[in-house]
Amino acid sequence: MSTPGIHHVTAISGPARRNLAFYTEVLGLRLVKKTVNFDDPGTYHLYFGDEAGSPGSIITFFPWAHAAPGRIGIGETQETLLRVPQESLGWWMHRLIEKGVEHDKPEKRFGETIVGFKDPDGMRLALVGIAGAAGEPAWAGSPVPVEHAIRGTYGVTLLLADAAPTARILTNVLGFQTEGTEGVITRLRAPSAAAGAVVDLRAVGGFPRGRLGRGTVHHVAFRAADDAAQAAMVKRLREEHGIAATEQKDRNYFRSVYFREPGGVLFEIATDAPGFAADEAADALGTALKLPAFLESRRSVIETTLPDLT
Repeated sequence: MSTPGIHHVTAISGPARRNLAFYTEVLGLRLVKKTVNFDDPGTYHLYFGDEAGSPGSIITFFPWAHAAPGRIGIGETQETLLRVPQESLGWWMHRLIEKGVEHDKPEKRFGETIVGFKDPDGMRLALVGIAGAAGEPAWAGSPVPVEHAIRGTYGVTLLLADAAPTARILTNVLGFQTEGTEGVITRLRAPSAAAGAVVDLRAVGGFPRGRLGRGTVHHVAFRAADDAAQAAMVKRLREEHGIAATEQKDRNYFRSVYFREPGGVLFEIATDAPGFAADEAADALGTALKLPAFLESRRSVIETTLPDLT
C-alpha cells in the first residue's frame, strides 16, 4: 500500500563543491548518491538525505556552475521545509550565525515555529520545530550532533495564483488531505507520513511568474509504492483531471513520471523502489560516482568532465 507524501525535492544550484559543502557540512545531511544528470551527464546529480536515503528525506541538486539566478514567482516552489526537533531550534539559530548564514526571525505557522534562511545560491529553506522528532532515528555521521540532526524534509510551500486546482490534484491523485487555512496559505498533509508530509499552498493572485535558475526548485516528487500505484495515479490524473503524464523514466533508484499541475509547478511521481542501495552498499552510500548502464561506456570522459568535489 502506498504511503502518500513527498519523495524528494530537486533544485538547481551553482558550483557543485559549494553545494556539497553546505548541505553536508553546515546542514549535516548525508550525501546518499553521487551520480550525473542522465540527460546532461557533464553535470552532477547530487542527492542528500538521511542515513538510508529514505523517501521524504531527500533533496537533490543539478549543480551548474554558471547557471543564471532564478526568480521565485507564480508556479514555483517558494520554500523547502526541513524537520528538526522542536527543542533544537535555538541550537540551529546559533549554528547558522556561526556559519555566516543569515536567517529570519522565528515565526509561527499552523502552530509550529519556523526559521527561514537561504542556501549559498539563494534557495529558500526553513527549519520547522517538530515536537517528538528528537526520538526519531538520525544520522550520526555528520558534523551536526545527532540530537539536533535534521529529520528529513517537512514539505514545500508552493506559490500559486489560485490554490484550489492544485489542492484537487494533491487530494484526489496524490493522497493528501486538507488540514486547514491560515491567511493566504492552505495546508495539505499526507496522512501517516512524518517526513515529506506537508504541502503549503500560498495563493497570491496576480503575482509575476517565476523563472527557473540557480536557487530555484526544478520539481517536487511525490511517492508511489510501486509501478502499479504509480500507474493508478497516472490513470486518475488523465481520466478525472485531463492531465497527461510523461512516459515512465527509469532513474535507477526510482521510476518516474512527470506532469505540470494546474498552477504550473512541475510534479513528479516517483516509486519508493528500488531505493539508493540498489547499486551501492548502505554503509557506502554516496562514496563512488554511480552511472546508469547506458552511460558506463562513457565513464572515463564523464569523470574528466565533472568538476572536482574535494
